[in-house]
Amino acid sequence: MKSILPRAVRELSQELTRLPGIGPKTARRLSIHLLRQPRSVVGRLGDTLKNLHANVRICKQCYNLAERDVCEICRDESRDSTLVCVVENPLDVEAIERTGQYRGLFHVLGGSLSPLEGVGPEQLTISELLQRLTNDKIVELIFALNPTLEGEATTRHISQRMDGMNIKETALGRGLPTGGDIEFADAVTISAAFEGRRDIGTKKTTPTTNI
Repeated sequence: MKSILPRAVRELSQELTRLPGIGPKTARRLSIHLLRQPRSVVGRLGDTLKNLHANVRICKQCYNLAERDVCEICRDESRDSTLVCVVENPLDVEAIERTGQYRGLFHVLGGSLSPLEGVGPEQLTISELLQRLTNDKIVELIFALNPTLEGEATTRHISQRMDGMNIKETALGRGLPTGGDIEFADAVTISAAFEGRRDIGTKKTTPTTNI
């Protein structure tokens, strides 16, 4: 059945369906909602969207979102540079930072390995991570990937490529449910997972560093 909605509304709805979690019905409701707002409100939204790419960069060191070439966390000299926590996306960094418990650095992979979706090591920042690990100051690498099949496969892949490196490898322990996403976990759950992290490497190094 042909839609009677104006072309501009249909085009906006189509663009909104590209966003995660927004289906056609929700997209149409949002489009109508925006149409009912004052031009000034919609104008601010449009300007904000235009400025998104102009004002947000990717940190050259950890690949987190940043406003400068190097993000705030990497520039913070009070952070423990011997610890690097590997996560899938910037929202995981945000979730972990909310706990206030972890004071090391991060590395954002940009996702997890998923052959079915065409995501291989080349699409992630795995090579950049391995390059960072040649830094003698790094003592422990904490895998904080989502407890999914893809997350586990990514952890194993990186661990295998770390063969020969004298770096302690740990993964988050109790607290996180299988199949869940770190970005949706509460601060108490994430803190418990960090406290209960387990050694996943075969190398014997120094005990787990306190955070």
